Amino acid sequence: MTDQTMNNLGKTLWGIADGLRGAMNADDFRDYMLAFLFLRYLSDNYEAAARRELGEDWPTVEPGGNALQAFYDANPDDIGEFEDLMRRKVHYVIRPDSLWSHIAELARQQSPELLTTLRQGFKYIEEESFGNNFAGLFSEINLDSEKLGKNQAERNKKLTTIVGKIAEGLRGFSTDSDLLGDAYEYLIGQFAAGSGKKAGEFYTPQQVSSVLSGIVALDSQDPALGYKKRLGSVLDMTSGSGSLLLNVRRTVEAHGGSIGKIYGQEKNITTYNLARMNMLLHGVKDTEFEIFHGDTLSNDWDIFKDENPARKPQFDAVVANPPFSLRWEPGEATAQDTRFKSYGVAPKSAADFAFLLHGFHYLSQEGTMAIILPHGVLFRGGAEERIRRKLLEDGYIDTIIGLPSNLFYSTGIPVAILVLKKCKKFDDVLVINASEHFGKKKRQNELRPQDITKILDTYRERREEAHYSRRVPLDEIAQNGYNLNITRYVSTDQAQEDIDLGSVHETLSAIEERIQAATAQHNGFLKELGLPPLP
Repeated sequence: MTDQTMNNLGKTLWGIADGLRGAMNADDFRDYMLAFLFLRYLSDNYEAAARRELGEDWPTVEPGGNALQAFYDANPDDIGEFEDLMRRKVHYVIRPDSLWSHIAELARQQSPELLTTLRQGFKYIEEESFGNNFAGLFSEINLDSEKLGKNQAERNKKLTTIVGKIAEGLRGFSTDSDLLGDAYEYLIGQFAAGSGKKAGEFYTPQQVSSVLSGIVALDSQDPALGYKKRLGSVLDMTSGSGSLLLNVRRTVEAHGGSIGKIYGQEKNITTYNLARMNMLLHGVKDTEFEIFHGDTLSNDWDIFKDENPARKPQFDAVVANPPFSLRWEPGEATAQDTRFKSYGVAPKSAADFAFLLHGFHYLSQEGTMAIILPHGVLFRGGAEERIRRKLLEDGYIDTIIGLPSNLFYSTGIPVAILVLKKCKKFDDVLVINASEHFGKKKRQNELRPQDITKILDTYRERREEAHYSRRVPLDEIAQNGYNLNITRYVSTDQAQEDIDLGSVHETLSAIEERIQAATAQHNGFLKELGLPPLP
């Protein structure tokens, strides 16, 4: 499988989406499009597993026929035992009439039963196929929405067109899970780009995600030692569509390491469902990840509520791209919350440090945290200054990386990556100013491969470079009132070249003499012609 193949599939599907959605909002149409792509993956994976398990008992059918339905029809007494086996083997069950191949065939026939069949199929997958862990997976896919049509017949017709076009677009591509997974992420990115500020909040651009993933995958105490062989657990407490978590997994495995369980938390129900689908589409088993639908700031996930410090969950890597400067409502008891009581409570006007302290509280002693935040956290006063000062004095802030502006779909402001560690080895803060290193695209800027490599190499080697990076002593930061404004320590301004005024004067004088000589010669010609001289 090549990158070109993945790009072609993604572009094919995006072209279908762009052409079909009509007046429907991009983020509304996204939910249908991605749900159908997910159903295709589940179906292909399930049929392949069923074929392996049944072996010679797998029926032979005519092209377009439903082999699994043929098995059910011929062996009604064995269905229960077969489905129990499939739940153990692939952790889910899809009934024959809910398989993508059958749905696509109904669309090809323009069957009036398509809508009803889809509704029943989604309901079964949600309630009976996976068990409680996957309840409500399609809860935001409203097949009775008037956005699809005013009545059932119109909705059925619209869905017939959508499913038919998707099936046609997918037909020329393999069922490889990585291919479909990457196409899924490509579509998420395209929908985020086309949906404006609000819809872009759930998505971290892949280039930025690669920087965070590379940082947490490297040795925590000394990144120069290379990549970790094992990450036991990873947390993203604002996981969005899950792409950042998947990128961490991909980075660790690409460098010969292994990863344990993936944990994510997401407040938005639609995005929460996208994240669960995204995990499965990338071959992450349901036992290898846990995504929770809830509010990180109120800490409503049960696994975090045990007050016994010995049972506090700890993660080897924490990554996050929380909503920037979110307004929140800390209560009277918030100051005593174990996450905040050692540092203070973030102001109501900006929850940035609340997200940071949440993730840092659950970071293991040997772990690395990388979080994207607006530049204001580096220099704002009041409660934020007190939190920043305590983190610096305790030696937990390891690196600050300033990124270019206009990298995100949700905002054009420049942002920074803060790297925190409880096992910090160095007694300074590495400041990287990467704000001038980017490529320009039509709608926004992007980090090019060389820009990502430069950031990660500088972080890994803790390298200093004029106008790019510097290891700043804590004493100097203290003298600056614990202000971490990046340009205070690493300015991208180039020094002005010294000008030799004497040399410039001589040059201008010589030019002036040549002008006068040329003018005199020209006036001589004009006099011979009887014309008035130049002044």
